Amino acid sequence: MNNIKAIRKNMAGILICTLIAVPSWILGSLYPVAGGPVIAIISGMLLAMLIKDRSRYEPGLKFTSKKILQYAVILLGFGLNLNVILETGMQSLPIILMTITASLLTAYILQKVMKIPPKISTLVGVGSSICGGSAIAAAAPVIDADDEEIAQAISVIFFFNVIAAIIFPNLGALIGFSQTSGEAFGIFAGTAVNDTSSVTAAASTWDSMYSLGSQTLDKAVTVKLTRTLAIIPVTMALAFMRSRKEARDDVGGFSLSKVFPFFILYFLGASVITTIAVAFGVPASAFSPIKEVSKFFIILAMAAIGINTDIVRLIRTGGKPLVMGFACWSGIAAVSLIMQKIMGIW
Repeated sequence: MNNIKAIRKNMAGILICTLIAVPSWILGSLYPVAGGPVIAIISGMLLAMLIKDRSRYEPGLKFTSKKILQYAVILLGFGLNLNVILETGMQSLPIILMTITASLLTAYILQKVMKIPPKISTLVGVGSSICGGSAIAAAAPVIDADDEEIAQAISVIFFFNVIAAIIFPNLGALIGFSQTSGEAFGIFAGTAVNDTSSVTAAASTWDSMYSLGSQTLDKAVTVKLTRTLAIIPVTMALAFMRSRKEARDDVGGFSLSKVFPFFILYFLGASVITTIAVAFGVPASAFSPIKEVSKFFIILAMAAIGINTDIVRLIRTGGKPLVMGFACWSGIAAVSLIMQKIMGIW
C-alpha cells in the first residue's frame, strides 16, 4: 500500500520529466555534440516558466533529480570492462592523474580568489576533470548540491564541450599530431574533453580527416573509460571531507555513513559484473542496452533539474562559473599536451 502511494505521489513529476526526456534523447542522438542532457535541462527551464503551480510535481521532480540520477551512475558501471582499462588504458594514467589534479586545484584556487560558491566550484572542477555530466551526477548528492547548482555546472561543462569538439581536431593538426596514427590525438581527446559525446565527436572527426578507420575513436574511448573510474576515489574523498566539516560544525559528532556514496559501490559492482561476464565469453555488446538506460536516466534527471532551475538567475549568476570552467578546461588541455610531450607520445 505504501509503495502504491509513493508511486502515485511521484507519478506526475516523473511523467512530465519523461515527456521532456524522450524528445531530448532523440535529439541528442541526432546531434551528439549538443547531447540529450543539455537539451533536457534547457527544455525543463523553458517549461518551468509556463508552470504556475509546481506543487503537484514536486515529489516526482525530487525523486527524479536525486534517486534516478544515482541509478544512472550505477548503471553506468555496466559500460566499464576493467580488464580493457588495465590492458590499454594504463599508458594514459599519468596524464589522467595530472589533468584531474590540475583541474581540481584550479577550481579550488579560483573558488577562493573569485569567491565562487563552493558546491558549484566542486561540480565544475569534478565535471571538467573526470567525465562531465556523469561525474557531476555522482558528486552532486555527496556534497548535497541543489538543482540550480547542478544546472549551472552542467551548462558550463556543455559550453566548453562544444568548443572542444569543434576546435580540437584542427588544433591537433596545427601542433603536429601524427596523421598516420590515432594514438596521440586519441589520448588528447580522451583526457582533455570531458563528456563522452564530445570525445566521440572529436575523435571521429580526426579519424575521418586522415582515413584512420576507428583508431582514434577506440583509443579515445578507452582513455575516457579509464578517466571515468576516477569517480570512485573523488566521490569518496568528497564524502570524507563533508563528514569532517559536519563533525566540526555539529556537536553530534563525526558520521561518515550519513554522506557515504553507497551508490558508487554499486557502480563498482556493476563494473566487476561486466568484467567477469566478458571474461567468460559474454559479448560486451550485451551490456549496451543497460548503458542506454543509464544515458536515458541522466536525461530524465536533467529534465527534473531544469524544471527546478530559475533560468533568469542562472544567466545572471553564470559569469564566474564560466570563467572557472574556461580555466579548468584550458588547464586540462595544456597539461595533457605537456604530459604527452614529456612521455614522447608526440
